Amino acid sequence: MGCSGCRVRFNFGKVLSKVFVFLTMVLIFTYFFYCLTGICHSAPRTLYSQRQALDGDYDVLDDRSRVLDNARPAPRLFPDAPSNQSRTGSADTEQVDAPVQLPSHTWDSTKEGTPSSGMSVSNTFGTKRFPQAIIIGVKKGGTRALLEFLRIHPDVRAVGAEPHFFDRFYDKGLEWYRNLMPRTLDGQITMEKTPSYFVTKEAPSRVCTMNCKAKLIVVVRDPVTRAVSDYTQTLSKNPGLPSFQSLALKNSSTGLIDTTWSAVRIGLYAKHLENWLQHFPLSHFLFVSGERLVSDPAGEMGRVQDFLGLKRVVSDKHFYFNQTKGFPCLKKPEGSSRPRCLGKSKGRPHPQIPSEVLQRLRDFYKPFNHHFYQMSGQNFGWD
Repeated sequence: MGCSGCRVRFNFGKVLSKVFVFLTMVLIFTYFFYCLTGICHSAPRTLYSQRQALDGDYDVLDDRSRVLDNARPAPRLFPDAPSNQSRTGSADTEQVDAPVQLPSHTWDSTKEGTPSSGMSVSNTFGTKRFPQAIIIGVKKGGTRALLEFLRIHPDVRAVGAEPHFFDRFYDKGLEWYRNLMPRTLDGQITMEKTPSYFVTKEAPSRVCTMNCKAKLIVVVRDPVTRAVSDYTQTLSKNPGLPSFQSLALKNSSTGLIDTTWSAVRIGLYAKHLENWLQHFPLSHFLFVSGERLVSDPAGEMGRVQDFLGLKRVVSDKHFYFNQTKGFPCLKKPEGSSRPRCLGKSKGRPHPQIPSEVLQRLRDFYKPFNHHFYQMSGQNFGWD
């Protein structure tokens, strides 16, 4: 009897041991399964830990290399005009950032904090939502700087690369677009920026289809300076580009401005705003001065945070002026070795443009600028 009882206890102990091993294996398998699907990466990070990958000389625009380079047809600009690719040697409507077909572990910000899992389901760490606020323009106005400054705020979550959904990939559907967004918790704002939306004729109605209550931010800059900056960027990619004056003027003798060139056409802010006001009230817009974003970043960021209904977290203490680059940089976060500036693609020296050509452009833009001042209720002082 005693020996039989010993055998029973011994066998029972072996069974318990096997059950324990089995349950341990199940827990390990479950953990790895959730990690592979991305859920274990979806918890929000702290204000500074989510930014450490941006330390040093990292170029925020290099996240293009992490994006699948889909074929991207040029968007229709407003007002409609014939394509001018033959004159520039490259698409005039080209944007700096590649379209987003995010792989499963690019930053959601793609330097914005947490990796995107490509999942559309919600979990305890947040939900993928349509953006409540969009930076819709303008190209070479300072949109990248604004987005980088906003990402300091713990209640802002944004896609880093430009999705180009409302101008190039609308046929992929709203669910595809939502899946590009980072996960957010209650009280956090989802954002994206694609500067070409402002000049795309179809974009306002498409954005309104998603959310007619969306908040829209437009970063504007002196249209003459913006055109030169636009040309400088294209010239850096295509050194054989014709001169600025030959592209800006229809005829050098008459001095007529060629509005079919997108570098000129984008600066007709009043024309583009008229298109957007057919679908959104003026109260849904915030017009950010690209010049003041450089000279007084904290002041301009205060206006942006108020507009978004955010606590004023981003302030003077976050910025210092980089004399070499000529624009503000973010001071180094805790735990990093150096401050963060926008990459080498920002702050390029502009080519010398004949003063008479620049004056012709200023004269051309003057009535459009005044109309835009009246429409927006702000005098940007470009004249």
